[in-house]
Amino acid sequence: MTHPPETTEATAAAPLATAPASAGSGDGGTGDEAGPTRGRWRGRRSYRGTVAPYGFLTPTFVLLLVLMVTPIAMVIGYSFVDRVIINPNSDFVGFENYAQVLGDPVFFKAVSNTAIFAGASVIAHFVLGMGFALMLNSPMISNRLKAVYRAIYILPWLFTVAIVAVLWRMLLSPNGIVNFFVTELGFAEEEIAWLSDPSLALPAITFINIWAGYPFFMVSLLAGLQGISSELYEAARLDRAGPVKQFFNVTLPQLKPIIISMALLDFIWTTQQFALIWMTTGGGPIDATEMVSTYTYKLAFSTYDFAVASASAVIIFLLSMTLAFFYVRHQKSRD
Repeated sequence: MTHPPETTEATAAAPLATAPASAGSGDGGTGDEAGPTRGRWRGRRSYRGTVAPYGFLTPTFVLLLVLMVTPIAMVIGYSFVDRVIINPNSDFVGFENYAQVLGDPVFFKAVSNTAIFAGASVIAHFVLGMGFALMLNSPMISNRLKAVYRAIYILPWLFTVAIVAVLWRMLLSPNGIVNFFVTELGFAEEEIAWLSDPSLALPAITFINIWAGYPFFMVSLLAGLQGISSELYEAARLDRAGPVKQFFNVTLPQLKPIIISMALLDFIWTTQQFALIWMTTGGGPIDATEMVSTYTYKLAFSTYDFAVASASAVIIFLLSMTLAFFYVRHQKSRD
């Protein structure tokens, strides 16, 4: 009587049992070859361990090279030639395009408007966001009411820039509802051209940007408030600290890393704002709401001076890199 399974297992196990023996025993030549063989395997494994991480990072490097490094290098190259793109035989002009941008008073007006627009927006975003976050974190309001307020306050953040621009252009138009209340309540005798008056256009679009952006601060600060330990407030109350002292000695120090990160990010994003300004005022009237983004866009696609527009873009890029440097430095100090 035969037992096929046992015969099969024994046959299959035979090479496995004999392979180590043949490798470790036998004549002296086989034993001498084991050392160099192990060395070659260790060398290959070490080589694979060194090269493998670069293989995994290769797709990321390729994407960065194609989508980021190449466009930036092309724009920098365009900024040193004359009449690029529209002229097949462009000439190298050195820093002449940069001198033209830095000698244009409209550019400095755009930089000034951008600084005012971004600075006022960040401060207002912080004040409004903190106020609403404190209210939504207060135990004096029921959870159901908090949910209703949270849905209402976050609405501006859900609208796209196009919707925000169209909405506020209708509200602030001479026949809009804002002018209706202003004239009916006696604050003005006639309709106000909010977006057409050079003295009111910049404050008007700043207000629109504040309205559209404060929920970002509110949500982030609310998450930070909910992460503060209640023991800190109990200790402050034992020291007879009132709500104001608790805010300045407990809440603000605990939220300081979040506030600095949010402020830097918001300032960087606001300086790059283009769609809202272009769809509300287009940088006008005259240059009252001209920003660095609209200034560069007009150079490229209104006057078709791509070389000077590239020089302006490089200057803006350097300014943005300066802000990004401070943001990264702050993040490293946190770590």
